[in-house]
Amino acid sequence: MEQTFFIIKPDGVKRGLVGEILQRMEQRGFKLEKLELRSTVSEALIDQHYQDLVEKSFYPPIRQFMTSGPVVVGILSGPKVIETWRTMMGATRPEEALPGTIRGDFAKAAGDNQAIQNVVHGSDSEESAKREIALWFEEK
Repeated sequence: MEQTFFIIKPDGVKRGLVGEILQRMEQRGFKLEKLELRSTVSEALIDQHYQDLVEKSFYPPIRQFMTSGPVVVGILSGPKVIETWRTMMGATRPEEALPGTIRGDFAKAAGDNQAIQNVVHGSDSEESAKREIALWFEEK
């Protein structure tokens, strides 16, 4: 079975969308392998997660947004779960996300100097999934 990592971002948690999102995952037939509510997330962890973006000029608002409140993180498994979960999430930019996708139904466009509040994250490849799962769930 393929695995992927997901985040329900601070906007999704604050807006009470966790149950709706988890229901969509389960209705699709994905298995929740791991699920955790993180009341706080450090800037260091977010910087490691978004390591390819840290040096970009648009990154500071992403860091601020992702550390602004609780997140739900987890591992999903199922056939073609990476590709299917990304389709279910919808396009990154809310204005491009189709109705029926999570972002199409719930995401909000960003204002000036704000991060896109697009509710969810999902690994974009098997390599990213392995890296993100290890980063967020490493055994201590």
